[in-house]
Amino acid sequence: MSDFWSEDLTYEQEEKLIEDAAVMIEKRRMVMPAIMVLEMHKPLHNVAANTGVTLAPFLVPILGFDLMNNYTRLLRNQQNVERLIRRLEAPPRLA
Repeated sequence: MSDFWSEDLTYEQEEKLIEDAAVMIEKRRMVMPAIMVLEMHKPLHNVAANTGVTLAPFLVPILGFDLMNNYTRLLRNQQNVERLIRRLEAPPRLA
């Protein structure tokens, strides 16, 4: 197990995480609430990422270390939050 945020995500990793998150949100039919929450908390993106690290002892046993580490690294960058919002606003992609 490595340390949180020891290295940055590659562009391909970011794209995969954004796509995976969008698919999960669309599957649960939560697109509009997700967009609203992301838009409202966009200025606090770094706080959300740090909160994920703070809550890691409780969430890692449920979600796994890699998932927590990857999504907190993704949320660190406000551009990634904007990319996720744009992906959610686009029509769903066919599998």
